[in-house]
Amino acid sequence: MSEEFKVGDRVRLIALPRYVKTAEPMPMLRPPDVISIGEEGVILDRRPGGFWGVRFSKGAFLLDSQYLETVESHQHSDPNPPSSSPE
Repeated sequence: MSEEFKVGDRVRLIALPRYVKTAEPMPMLRPPDVISIGEEGVILDRRPGGFWGVRFSKGAFLLDSQYLETVESHQHSDPNPPSSSPE
């Protein structure tokens, strides 16, 4: 199942491929241990072949959507948190 993302979406790595390809002008194959399951990144762009460019803390990599899931944003329902000032 292929999930669609938008540029700027935060995603989480849910599985490791056999290798990862860097998202550089001259791509290189790297061992999968340069990123870890659960690591979060940001979608940079969509690439030919159904790959997504994703920026992680250790660099940008090309990954298929089967290895990614969207990170749900955890925002408070109350936009004005209670103040801690004494009354």
